[in-house]
Amino acid sequence: MQEVLQQLANLQYIDSRIDEIRQLRGDLPEEVLDIETNINRFEAKIRQLEEERDKVTAEKKKLELDIETSMDKTKKYEEQQLTVRNNREYDALTKEIEAQKQFVENSISRIEEIDKRLEEIDSELETNQKELEETRELHSEKKENLDKVVESTKTEEDKLLEKREELEEELDNRYVRSYNRLRNGLNNGIAVVAMEKGAALGMALPPQTQVEVRRKNKVIIDEHSGRIVIDPSFFDEAKKQLQI
Repeated sequence: MQEVLQQLANLQYIDSRIDEIRQLRGDLPEEVLDIETNINRFEAKIRQLEEERDKVTAEKKKLELDIETSMDKTKKYEEQQLTVRNNREYDALTKEIEAQKQFVENSISRIEEIDKRLEEIDSELETNQKELEETRELHSEKKENLDKVVESTKTEEDKLLEKREELEEELDNRYVRSYNRLRNGLNNGIAVVAMEKGAALGMALPPQTQVEVRRKNKVIIDEHSGRIVIDPSFFDEAKKQLQI
């Protein structure tokens, strides 16, 4: 039974150290992902603005050409009015001239709208490009910090995970299932605790329970927290065995 208790202590020691390593990384991975999402958002917005700029610029050029064509037609119709033979032809040409002038007026109005929108697009592009540059710099900084933390802890974490797999294979499945179920149901992930001064995590243990823990010959469950309570010597041994 002491071997089982030692294996449970080793499992908890490994899991606690893995938790420490991942806590050391903190929120960096999530922050990096959030920043990358923002980069994608700014890039998409810039593409959208550039496409809109190209579209309205092309529209403006077409309108300018159409205005020129319309003005040529107006001039031609006005010249024709001087040679018409009857009022019907004159009136028809007058309608064409009015239609061309209305078209030019509408086109000029639309070009003014486009010019205003182009100014807005230039301003929005400048703002988004500045924010994109700042976000890329922040991403580079956060990514560098994350890479350093990962690099400094990856070897240790890999070894701990490998050792954990070995322990789960060695330990009876009943204890593995009980330990994992208990650990997964706790906020701090501490399923196995050492008895310190007759208490487990600050909660005093009954005298008989304290005696049983010191005997090291059975798995003791704390009636208050449901955690496994073991003699502290098991954790001392775990620390010696698992120096990585």
